[in-house]
Amino acid sequence: MTTVRTYGDPCAAARALDVVGERWALMIIRELLFGPKRYSDLQTGLPGASPTVLSQRLRDLEESGVILRRKLGPPARAWVYELTEWGHELEPVLIYLGRWGRSSPPLTHTTMTLGTDSLMLAVKSHLNPGLLAGLEALFRLEIDEDVFTLRISDGVLAIQRGEPQRWDAAVRTDPATFKALVIDGVPVSQLGDRVELIGDGGAFERFLGALVAT
Repeated sequence: MTTVRTYGDPCAAARALDVVGERWALMIIRELLFGPKRYSDLQTGLPGASPTVLSQRLRDLEESGVILRRKLGPPARAWVYELTEWGHELEPVLIYLGRWGRSSPPLTHTTMTLGTDSLMLAVKSHLNPGLLAGLEALFRLEIDEDVFTLRISDGVLAIQRGEPQRWDAAVRTDPATFKALVIDGVPVSQLGDRVELIGDGGAFERFLGALVAT
């Protein structure tokens, strides 16, 4: 690794922080939880990280085996970063960190809004899986220019960036409206034309009912 700072502590928690404890490291992992991204996409999702720091963190995480860099095939032929299998094991850490963070003091002086990856993580952290029992559904979720596939099966929710081949319900909205649905618990019926819902609306509303509002 290029990062030289270490706790020098054999405790497994300390060793984990040697890998992902640097500023912006976990934020990069958040951005990659639901699919690969180009460097420019990471810059857009993490506007507070300077190019120098972002590049260094990406190198650190790649050298430690948390992420990898690969080239997409045609027609894209772009270089992207994605989580390794080991990196994906950090998903529950971020989910529980998000739940824990809901009790922290809110930011009162910020102009930043929640990005789509933050909203997807919020879906995971607000979810009560027990309320999904018996629901088998596939949703296409479009938030501005980002498209996600949400699959619910056997009480488990999987989220992945990209188009599903088929869907039971398709939803199109914007980040502020989706935040109102997921975090604030505002019913779809109160949001009017800010939410476009096609297909099995009952299945989608049951999914929303499994989210714990704050």
